[in-house]
Amino acid sequence: MSATAYKAGSNLEKILSEGKFAITGECGPPKSADGTVIEEKAKILKGYVDAVNITDNQTAVVRVCSMASGIQAQQNGLEAIMQMTCRDRNRLAMQADILGASVLGIRNILCLTGDHMSFGNHPQAKGVHDLDAINLIKMYKDMRDEKKFQCGEEMTVGPQIYIGCAENPFGDPFEFRALRLKKKVEAGADFMQTQCIFNVPKFKKWMEEVRSLGLHKEVKVLAGITPIKGAGMARYMKKFVPGMDVPQEIVDRIAAQETGAPQQAEGKKLAVEMIKEIAEIEGVAGIHLMAVEWEPAVPEIVEAAGLLPRPAVA
Repeated sequence: MSATAYKAGSNLEKILSEGKFAITGECGPPKSADGTVIEEKAKILKGYVDAVNITDNQTAVVRVCSMASGIQAQQNGLEAIMQMTCRDRNRLAMQADILGASVLGIRNILCLTGDHMSFGNHPQAKGVHDLDAINLIKMYKDMRDEKKFQCGEEMTVGPQIYIGCAENPFGDPFEFRALRLKKKVEAGADFMQTQCIFNVPKFKKWMEEVRSLGLHKEVKVLAGITPIKGAGMARYMKKFVPGMDVPQEIVDRIAAQETGAPQQAEGKKLAVEMIKEIAEIEGVAGIHLMAVEWEPAVPEIVEAAGLLPRPAVA
């Protein structure tokens, strides 16, 4: 099924199906029952992104669940993309949660494996991994399109969801990355968000592989952009984040500025430059702007990139 064959009714799906350049953001729930966190982030992002990822215990750290935070985001004017990881739930729980999310009006879902428990605050926890991300996508597609549970039983009303996945163009072995995306597209993914992009030439090469397989016609590709807040962040991502490709010239460019505001300004300038370059690549349908705990940077970047106003949809 192509990315435009199913009409989930979400704002994101409508923008992408109409061929408009989409922007998704990211919103991390709090590590407490503080209901003001999502509200405050929503105030900053509203009007600058078309939908926002609500992370699901990202980095394996306990936070408010993605469903509750997604509902709260939508109550504050932001369309939610509810992340679901295979790490914490078996197939019963994942099916129950997607039915609940659909009943409550969440229309976008992002299917992920989930960060390993060793990264988080409960390293002794047991991972579930009843399904992997590819099988999770397939299960949700069958629930939506065939109105069937994973066991084969039928349901009267299927969940109304636009199904997304993630992919890392920079992981090893590089030659298999586009083929991995192909498996997710065949499983039923409608849209895809990439890992943070800093090595644009390598991303262009990956997109050549994506186009050679015809995947750009089957799935909407949203390119991941993360503004760098300082030289320390750039060095950390380069040295310690698996699957991240940060060229040394980018580290040097940020480090050449004075610490604090000058480095932040350079990081935002770099993000704008990358957005403009990536937007010209055939097959790129939008960007996924991940300003991790730096939401105030998003309006500045979106405006400087010439992406305002955001498209209106019926």
